[in-house]
Amino acid sequence: MKKIIRQLSGAVLFFCLLQPVKAQLTVTGQIRTRTEFRDGVGTLKPATNNAAFFTSQRSRLTFNYKMNHIIFQTSLQDIRVWGQDASTISNADGSKLGVHEAWAEIALANKKDTSFTHSAVDYFGVKIGRQELLYDDSRLLGNLDWLQQARRHDAIVFKLLNKGWQADMGFAFNQNTDAFNYNGTFYTPANVSPYVKDSRGNLAATPAAFIPLSNAAGLSSKTGSPSLQANPSTNGLYQDYKAMQFLYVAKTFNKTKLTGLVLADHFGKYINDSVKNIAGSDTGYIYGRRFNQKGVNSRVTTGILLNSILDKNKAFALTAGFYYQAGKDRDAQKISAYTSTVSLAYTKNKFTYTAGWDYVSGNDAFSSSTTNHRFDPLYGTPHKFWGLMDYFYVATGSPTGGLSNPFAKVKYNSAAKRFTAALDYHYFSLAKDQKNTAGTAINKYLGSEFDLVTTYALNKVTTLEYGFSVMAATKSMEYAKNITPNSAKLTGTWTYLMITIKPEFLFK
Repeated sequence: MKKIIRQLSGAVLFFCLLQPVKAQLTVTGQIRTRTEFRDGVGTLKPATNNAAFFTSQRSRLTFNYKMNHIIFQTSLQDIRVWGQDASTISNADGSKLGVHEAWAEIALANKKDTSFTHSAVDYFGVKIGRQELLYDDSRLLGNLDWLQQARRHDAIVFKLLNKGWQADMGFAFNQNTDAFNYNGTFYTPANVSPYVKDSRGNLAATPAAFIPLSNAAGLSSKTGSPSLQANPSTNGLYQDYKAMQFLYVAKTFNKTKLTGLVLADHFGKYINDSVKNIAGSDTGYIYGRRFNQKGVNSRVTTGILLNSILDKNKAFALTAGFYYQAGKDRDAQKISAYTSTVSLAYTKNKFTYTAGWDYVSGNDAFSSSTTNHRFDPLYGTPHKFWGLMDYFYVATGSPTGGLSNPFAKVKYNSAAKRFTAALDYHYFSLAKDQKNTAGTAINKYLGSEFDLVTTYALNKVTTLEYGFSVMAATKSMEYAKNITPNSAKLTGTWTYLMITIKPEFLFK
């Protein structure tokens, strides 16, 4: 990794030195370590299990080069858990180096740039390559920066600015290979291990265009039928989109910003399949989904978000938004779902007080409707909205019955903003009724979460962050998370210490 970084930085620096004086190169590094103690994070902890303790690290190096009508950026990152690799590894272990970003933005018109003899709009450009899609409050499109690996897309985005208006139009099309002997555009939407265990526990090669089930037997623990996982999931899990298009429009009126989003994402069709695996005298089966079917399941999400300063002293700020989903979900089920948010913030002296309510629609277990009413928050940053312990709409699944989340927050900023402290409260309940094993409705109240986060800027490049969270769940949370009743610890805790070092090595 060090050799690759030295070669890349040397090449970029040499190229920069050959350019006119107006060229600008910035090289930024980041080391971010996070030590965590987990005792019921993401889902309730089985009563017989022990807490987890570990340190993860992100190492990132970002090159940003600007000249004339172009911006070029590449971000290399290495993500790992301390001790994940032996102190000495062999070549067979492979490389852990990844490219988080690699994009270029070409300016086609810019009134602020005198090199353009004529520009009909304030700015028009195109951004091509691997990039973060970060809009508004990251509710539906965000970089998910809390995760060490973060989130990015391979896409092309056209960007327009003119007289207070902003319009971005993006396109993405995913494919697994460019091999000559590969026909069609079938897409296996996940990073799949090359090996999998069959129903008898024998190790076998993963079949082509195949996503295996999560357990060796290939059966859901409750239904006994093929299932990828017990809990419903969001797009960030096992199935990436085949194609995506979006249009984002924003307009600022005095102290009010109104934004609109229309996003269409399309998912490859699949069939449930099984493959026989013969290992010696033993015969087992590999169950899963085979993504070699023609056509896609298309879904459209559209909505608006309002951010407004309500008074001349900038003490009161209102946020309100509504988004609706229609079409078909990735499993070919008709979808009609929505989410809404409203919050009011008041700032006085060094404190900001916020109260609000998020509502995410779900399915009613007592309804005979075959339409999916469970809203999927697309490619946003759930960690920011629905509790720092990540019980909802992240990698541990999301409640079938949706989510109702009134919340209250208070934040303190020191005069120089060197120290901050924030305390959040979330009241979690199901949006729609769910039933227990006896067929009767469960209590909608799932639990309450308290999140405390403090940050301190040690110097210009180093920030310390400490967090402590508590989840006080009810027995209804066991049903919502598909856990055997009376088998889990209902109180979960989490604490972490994160150190971020972000120096700027070169600025020309």
